[in-house]
Amino acid sequence: MANKIAPRLLRRGLELFALISLLGFGAMLLYGNNLQRFIQAMVTLEWGWVLVGVLLASHDWWGGGLRAWVVARHVHLRASLKGCVLAGGMATWAAYLTPSQTGSGPMLIYTMNRYGIPLPEAMISTLMTFVATVLFFTVAGPLAVFLGAGQSLAEHGVLGQTLTLNDLFRMSLGGFIGVGFLILLLISFPGLARRIAQRLVRRLKRRGSESLAARVVAIEDGIDRAHQALVAFTRGRGWIALAIAVVLTGAAQANRLLAGYVVLRMLDIHAPFVDVLLLQTLIVFLLYFAPTPGGSGLAELLSAAVMSIYVPRELTPSYILLWRIVVSYLTVTSGSFVFWKWLKGAESGPANSLPQQEIPQQTE
Repeated sequence: MANKIAPRLLRRGLELFALISLLGFGAMLLYGNNLQRFIQAMVTLEWGWVLVGVLLASHDWWGGGLRAWVVARHVHLRASLKGCVLAGGMATWAAYLTPSQTGSGPMLIYTMNRYGIPLPEAMISTLMTFVATVLFFTVAGPLAVFLGAGQSLAEHGVLGQTLTLNDLFRMSLGGFIGVGFLILLLISFPGLARRIAQRLVRRLKRRGSESLAARVVAIEDGIDRAHQALVAFTRGRGWIALAIAVVLTGAAQANRLLAGYVVLRMLDIHAPFVDVLLLQTLIVFLLYFAPTPGGSGLAELLSAAVMSIYVPRELTPSYILLWRIVVSYLTVTSGSFVFWKWLKGAESGPANSLPQQEIPQQTE
């Protein structure tokens, strides 16, 4: 059993991401309608904040990697910190190149498996990082609202006087809270997911050939090991590991949540930190399942619309370009370098998939 990632799909995603982002930025230039002001803004940046932005971009790697390492180590004691850091960055890279971030999970699993974490444990670890993300926003969002943050957003309407940015934030938050409750239900009753998977496997076994039956036996073993890994998170230390992962999600998501404020400071624009943070959280919510690679096109338009509260029209192209560099372009560039290095170093394997990784036997 091995995890496969299709390089052709990721290459196409990279091409679409670049093309749509370029078209979106071109639209922003036309909207700003002041090329001279754009150039002036780019050469008079606050370079101290530019450095902060570059460091912030690295959170995709070490923030997501630390979180992956914490959950993976709970079910596989020899989990590699280096491999998990690389997995965190590459998962974010794949998320940017696939619609609705569908490439993130498979790439996280593949990279963790590549660095010695068995596939069933890598799959459950990936699930728990998603759980941590949902729980983080489920807790942080209501807490911010309870503390009174973002009340000034209520003054800015979206649809006349009927819908404000604050209303939109609360509605999108409600979706994350609903998903969070469903996931907690799944974790609380891990046997249910196991029974569903086993029934599907039995049907395949009855209808398949001998070769398929042999594969089904391996799948059944993987289901049992994945079930054991999931159960491990429903016990004392498992809940502690999950709680730490939720906290580390703040570091993993810092790039997306803080980029707006940092880019404003690059352009010497001062705005309330908490309100900008809520706006960036809103953008994260609305783009989480965007149908284009990395939300390209939609991200530029949505960010320009939401941040128009603080960004003058003539500075919109500068803001969008810098925001995209911090949020995604640096990760896409570094991730592409690692990916092509992997492909170049592959000695064998199917033409349209990364080299398969053998699953080490669990010895703990």
